[in-house]
Amino acid sequence: MVRLTTELIAKSKNNFKKKIGLSLQDYLRTLTHLHFSGYNIEDIGDLSECRNLSVLYLYDNQVTRIHNLDFAHNLTHLYLQNNNITLIENLSHMRKLYKLYLGGNKISMLEGLENLGELEELHIESQRLPPGEKLLFDPKTLRSLAKSLCVLNVSNNNLDEICHLAVLTEIQHFSASENKLHDVEELEDVLGSWPWLIQMDLRGNPACKTAKYRDRMITACKTLRVLDDRDIKEVTRQFLVNWKASKESKKKKKKETTGQIKPSMVTNISGPVQVGRPPHVCCHVRARLGASASSQGSADKKLPAPRAQIHHRHIRLV
Repeated sequence: MVRLTTELIAKSKNNFKKKIGLSLQDYLRTLTHLHFSGYNIEDIGDLSECRNLSVLYLYDNQVTRIHNLDFAHNLTHLYLQNNNITLIENLSHMRKLYKLYLGGNKISMLEGLENLGELEELHIESQRLPPGEKLLFDPKTLRSLAKSLCVLNVSNNNLDEICHLAVLTEIQHFSASENKLHDVEELEDVLGSWPWLIQMDLRGNPACKTAKYRDRMITACKTLRVLDDRDIKEVTRQFLVNWKASKESKKKKKKETTGQIKPSMVTNISGPVQVGRPPHVCCHVRARLGASASSQGSADKKLPAPRAQIHHRHIRLV
């Protein structure tokens, strides 16, 4: 088993450049960057002498656990993508961590980042999960990252919803391509919670095939500049914003007009006329009725007066 230790550092020509009169221990104390990608490393050993380490490259290895890094209080960049890690752990002491790369592992839950108040970039794409499983998110971790995280990559993780990510209000760059996102309305709601979003990539999701998908994403987020690797022209945005505003205005006016119609208004002459007073009958109809009533008054046998066929155009509410 290949293990990352100070002895391995000493044997590496790329990492240990011994200076004249400088011992290994002294060199390790001055070390800030450590490059050990592609060494088939399976475990992280004792590196506590590298107390000033700020950048650690361990991608493309066989690492199974994140541990033995308690000393790395000054670490700002940690590259652990393409390993065999299943659990995010032992990172709480890295309070200065700025970028974290965990893509291509076997992580099923985003968790354990509650104390990383300076974390701005998180890459956890393409987790190698069992068929049917998707990446899950711990609400506590998301809330703790809400005020710091600016870049998030969750591509290719079988995600079918991202509503729980709306709490990340500082997001500027978001990538969730090659997932199973299908609800455009949910996407609009989430984008409405991200006032600083500049770039987003949702390529490869069912939602992208929805009618007017691109138009709806642009109007949902006024700060968006690049969508699915395509720039958004300002003239296009302004046109869509004006179009949406006009559409909403027409809907509002129609709703107000509908709301002004009272129950007492006649809408169907075949139904009952619901009025407080009898309808006004036009003069020539009234004259015709009066004449008919007068001619029938002298007759011994009273016949029912003929019913007036009143057209709805002759009815007026008083």
